[in-house]
Amino acid sequence: MKASDWDRKWLQRLKGPDRDPNRFLVEAAAGLAPGRALDLACGVGRNAVWLAERGWRVTAVDFSDVALEHARARAAAHEVEVDWQRADLSEYEPPAGAFDLVLVAYLQLPDAQRRAIWRRAAAAVAPGGVLLVVGHHLDNLEHGYAGPSSPEVLYREQQIAAELEGLTVERAERVERPVSDEDGEHVAIDALVVARRPARNAG
Repeated sequence: MKASDWDRKWLQRLKGPDRDPNRFLVEAAAGLAPGRALDLACGVGRNAVWLAERGWRVTAVDFSDVALEHARARAAAHEVEVDWQRADLSEYEPPAGAFDLVLVAYLQLPDAQRRAIWRRAAAAVAPGGVLLVVGHHLDNLEHGYAGPSSPEVLYREQQIAAELEGLTVERAERVERPVSDEDGEHVAIDALVVARRPARNAG
């Protein structure tokens, strides 16, 4: 997908209500001491800014100029600093072992592209650090709410876990996420994986 396609998608999404940080990120970060964080496919920065407000030094990457423009405005409004980077994640190479927390949230791409991104995200996790991957589950297509309509960009938690070489998977689940909109209350189905790189002194 071209950057202009992502720009159009974000222009459409921005017509909706603003959203809180991802609930699974909030859960995962609760027990972590702030350090360096990497937010891949950061969108308009809701997660990156939330982390920065809590003392994390955040690098946030997205392919859309529209999304990053809004992300910068969000950071300014919240009076935090984030290192915003524009890059195509199919080509972006984060520094290996550099981040205490790496987040990949709702990156819905065809299988070969997303697997390569998950592997690079895993490689970016520092010893003792955590990787959180969450996205629309394949089951969401028939049994959940909203999300992409193409099965080729949906996946299961086992597919994520299989790509995380060198990390210990602490959680790999099909999870439900409540969604509220003008039509009422709904349930979306996500694939969630939380994995950790062993600390250097482990064992």
